[in-house]
Amino acid sequence: MRIFGIVGYKNAGKTGLMERLVTEITGRGFTVSTLKHAHHSFDIDHPGKDSYRHRAAGAQQVLLASKARWALMTEIRNADEPPLAALLQKLDPVDLVLVEGYKRDAHPKVEAFRGATGNPLIANDDATIKAIASDTELTSDRPVFDLNNTTAIADFILTEVGL
Repeated sequence: MRIFGIVGYKNAGKTGLMERLVTEITGRGFTVSTLKHAHHSFDIDHPGKDSYRHRAAGAQQVLLASKARWALMTEIRNADEPPLAALLQKLDPVDLVLVEGYKRDAHPKVEAFRGATGNPLIANDDATIKAIASDTELTSDRPVFDLNNTTAIADFILTEVGL
């Protein structure tokens, strides 16, 4: 499965770039899935709902299904967070998986960068970052794209993964 990541510090524009890339790449006829890493606890379920009650009662997995979609929730409980490779195996085959986060993993990535955040470039110390998408002019040994030039960034990613 082809994967490519989008990384960057908080408020760097990662999610907006991911959203635009999914729209651009699926608009070209490719199938895309996404995987997002969250650094905090999250819940896609709500107290009082049946599926929430199932999990709260101790179910290891709860599969919620309707005619529009299905979602499988797995409780980690006291186990370690699964690595990216294990999570990728849970996805159905597609042309491309875009990964938001997992900046320490070895897959190729584009760094989203906003100058106003005052953060340093991750790319300076990370060879897995193949390009930078920035809202400010930068000098780098890697390609630098305008953060809002989704077409050029998509072209780069698709070329890099061989699509």
